[in-house]
Amino acid sequence: MTRGGVILLGLAVFATGGLGWWGFRASGLEGFTPGIAASAILMLIVVVWTSSYLLRVVTGKMTYMEQRRQYRAGYDAFTDDVLQARFDALSPEEQQKLLAEVGQIQANADP
Repeated sequence: MTRGGVILLGLAVFATGGLGWWGFRASGLEGFTPGIAASAILMLIVVVWTSSYLLRVVTGKMTYMEQRRQYRAGYDAFTDDVLQARFDALSPEEQQKLLAEVGQIQANADP
């Protein structure tokens, strides 16, 4: 989140508190009661938001982590396809030689 976004979010929370106070006062609450009610609602909003954030952190459902998983899956699929195409383009002798070099098959032992 950018600095401007954080400032706007802070102003929105501040405005919500003020609107809540005016709303509770308009509904007939007098004295400190509208301020307490507005503060309680704002605290509830902050606690719920923080809890949802912590839940996403614990379960690994963060936006960055999800994007990274999707990127990695796509990258792996792409590279597997490219490598398979390159392998298929080799002659059978080159394929056998390559497989022997990486240890996938036993090299033919010549006497």
